[in-house]
Amino acid sequence: MAALMTSDQDDTDRLAIEMTECRHMGIDVLLPDVNESYVEFAVVPGEKEIRFGLAAVKGVGVGAVEEIIRARDEGGRFASIADFAKRVSCAKVNRRVWDSLIKAGGFDELGDRSDLLFSLETIVAFAQRHQKESLSGQVDLFGNLSDDDAARTTLTIPPAPQKYIQREQLTWERELLGLYMSAHPLDEYDAFFSEQTMPLSAVKPAVDGRNIIVGGLISSVRVIMTKNDKKMAFMAIEDKSSEAEVIVFPSTFEEVGTLLEKDVVVKVTGKVSARDKEGAITDEAKVIASQIEIVTDQDLEEYKSTGKKMSGPKTQTAEMLGKVKVKRKPRPGVEGSPVVKTVFDGPPPRPMMPRQLYLHVKEPNNTDTLLSLRQACSDHSGDDEVIMVLGKTRDSAVRLPFRVDANETLLDRLIAVIGKECVAVKAESV
Repeated sequence: MAALMTSDQDDTDRLAIEMTECRHMGIDVLLPDVNESYVEFAVVPGEKEIRFGLAAVKGVGVGAVEEIIRARDEGGRFASIADFAKRVSCAKVNRRVWDSLIKAGGFDELGDRSDLLFSLETIVAFAQRHQKESLSGQVDLFGNLSDDDAARTTLTIPPAPQKYIQREQLTWERELLGLYMSAHPLDEYDAFFSEQTMPLSAVKPAVDGRNIIVGGLISSVRVIMTKNDKKMAFMAIEDKSSEAEVIVFPSTFEEVGTLLEKDVVVKVTGKVSARDKEGAITDEAKVIASQIEIVTDQDLEEYKSTGKKMSGPKTQTAEMLGKVKVKRKPRPGVEGSPVVKTVFDGPPPRPMMPRQLYLHVKEPNNTDTLLSLRQACSDHSGDDEVIMVLGKTRDSAVRLPFRVDANETLLDRLIAVIGKECVAVKAESV
């Protein structure tokens, strides 16, 4: 596993998969450490542990790692930050390397990350001064130094006035190592997401067209302009086991677009879509968002666990999706390591024709009624058009800018708001 991870150290997606496999095998993957790590991923002697390779840390080159290992081999383990600063060449381990190693956890055994970053300039200056004086031979005269001169040869690292929170430190790990190592930002959300959402692994072609509620951490957001000069977004979210793409159309983006940023925790209600432009099933599934909620720290603190996990969406029948085949082919460069690709065989699924949901709103000026209708529709996004007929005498009608899944649950909610005689569903003519 250490050799495999070394070969894939530039592919963070593969690394994440391999680290998960290590956990299943009872193997711990440890943070990089200046006293134990080598250039590549290495097995900890006598333990079921793999130590992260220093060269796999972004911003730390092979030359810097070799210098650290040289100093460690010649003088033994580093006893302190000052010891490291004195023995490792500043020319090869510069300020940028120090910064990356601190944030990646390479010095956790020797000091707190917040304290070290707060004193980083002092540490680098100390290292440069000490090594310069060593080269000039001044170290031989230290026995006769004054108190002021002696102070220059010692390194004091005071506590940082403000500590970085765990979420910030985990973000560093993600940026520098490619994945979270010491913990996961969603660890505190386990109960919330297991009871309020379905895992992102449930987003797959077999549940195409099904309503779903998922949650996770935003890992990227790409905003584009539509032909109508409205903003929409393609958003990647991840939970502790998987990731998925979420498509945010303009109507939904207008409500929460300004809040969608990297590392924000969200709860997404929408529908799974695995179809291409021609309506054929593909091997990639996405979530079409109808509602996005930001999950704040306060929401988490106030949440009371129910102990009941949310069940996943029901899969489509074989008649709807066709038979599933799995094709395997070896990944280039790694013998015996298959790539799994799901393809769909048999007759293409028969697309369901969209319908039209008619809502007769007799009192269009009643804000409470309109809000209730909007909320009900938001909870059941889909492909069916919504047409609102306004006024007691049906003076006008408007096609709403969103679509719904006109299922029985939605119809019951709408009937409760405006009455059975004001709700009708008609099949769209073909």
